[in-house]
Amino acid sequence: MTGGVDRRELRTLAIALLLSLLLWNLPKGGFVLYPFKLLATWLHEMSHGLVMTLTGVGFDHIMVFRDTSGLAYSSTKMGGWALPLIAAAGYMGTPLWGALLLRVTPTAARARIALAVLGALMVVSAFTFVAIGDDGDTFGPWAIGIMGAVLFAVAFLVPPRLRRTLAHFVAAQACLNALLDIRVLLRPSQVVGGSGAMSSDATNMAASTFGTTADWAVWTWAGIWLVWSLGVLYVALRFSGSPGPLSAAPGDHPTDAPRDESDRDERRRSPATAPGGTGPTGPADTAAP
Repeated sequence: MTGGVDRRELRTLAIALLLSLLLWNLPKGGFVLYPFKLLATWLHEMSHGLVMTLTGVGFDHIMVFRDTSGLAYSSTKMGGWALPLIAAAGYMGTPLWGALLLRVTPTAARARIALAVLGALMVVSAFTFVAIGDDGDTFGPWAIGIMGAVLFAVAFLVPPRLRRTLAHFVAAQACLNALLDIRVLLRPSQVVGGSGAMSSDATNMAASTFGTTADWAVWTWAGIWLVWSLGVLYVALRFSGSPGPLSAAPGDHPTDAPRDESDRDERRRSPATAPGGTGPTGPADTAAP
């Protein structure tokens, strides 16, 4: 009978998530996880861009700021049925990308492919979709490009077991940052790129669905997205990982037959498999030119 997933790996991820939550709430602790926050911003804004493309609105570019906030710009004016879909894409898409990365990296070999693809996409987007700031600040393209290059290098340079663990940690951080980002929606004002504010994704969503931007409507969508992120994170952790070792059936008993060493060298050569806004809050919103 096949055992469950590797619980030790999942426990490691759970501990990493708890430490991350602690770091975000300690003075200067957010600096340790700053790159992961930028990754979440990139995932958030690119999710907006993907849905802009799918709905026919058209995707123009995104901006990623030093304070880890971001914006996604459409090619044409957003409105009608497309607006709520685009508004929801950021906060619903980010944890999904993290969960997908957890799910597709049960082995070191698959982790290599996933990290290489993610890194390559970030590098390509840095030259295509990530725009320079209005004040000429090149932080966004450089930050996303360098992070992508690092992920691509990690895919090929680190040992297999560490590679898989890092892939899972990156994925878990994407899920966690999606949770942390939602906090900004509960604030009375938004700050993007150090400037104050504009309507948030939850504001746009509330206006499109409830016809009002009252606090109760905005907070309703913030709550829905919070529950969504928690659910996606739970499912991702619950069903991620490689199958555990085979366990003996209840009626089986060991025998005294000598151990067969004929496949010892082959096993040695085989790879081991195992399981695989603002400030420190989150990506901001979408905007049309």
